[in-house]
Amino acid sequence: MKKIWLAVALLCVTLPAWAGSPAIYEKQIKGDLDKNYDKLYKSLEDSGFYVIFEPNIGKNLDGMAKEIGKEYNLNKLEGIRSMIFCNARYANRLSNLDPAALALCPLHVTLIQKADMTTVLFVKPSAVVQNGPAAPFALEIEASVEKSIDAAAQ
Repeated sequence: MKKIWLAVALLCVTLPAWAGSPAIYEKQIKGDLDKNYDKLYKSLEDSGFYVIFEPNIGKNLDGMAKEIGKEYNLNKLEGIRSMIFCNARYANRLSNLDPAALALCPLHVTLIQKADMTTVLFVKPSAVVQNGPAAPFALEIEASVEKSIDAAAQ
């Protein structure tokens, strides 16, 4: 009986580690990272966001593989790309509500590729601006970006 309770206790401790972070929106999209990246880029721009920077993190890491050594890409990710984007009207409204909420600007998503699956990761603005005058608007921004991600997944 003690072993069963120990197993249940261990499961309760480790179960939260299996779930994703509540501060990160995560969407899996079947298929190639580059194609999904292009669809998401278009979807964000169609929603009024302007992509201002596009770091190819995977490519940069590939160039450092020798320097990183045995710690290089332990999860065997096949690609990592990010998109840095902004909406000037959203930035203006945030600055009017709470200048500290401008820490959200610009926003970003990261896409990772593994085994014909692209995962889109987005830090939820509501997790950053949990309280205060910008909190309700942060939820609006979050919903808009998530809608863009979902549209790109179609």
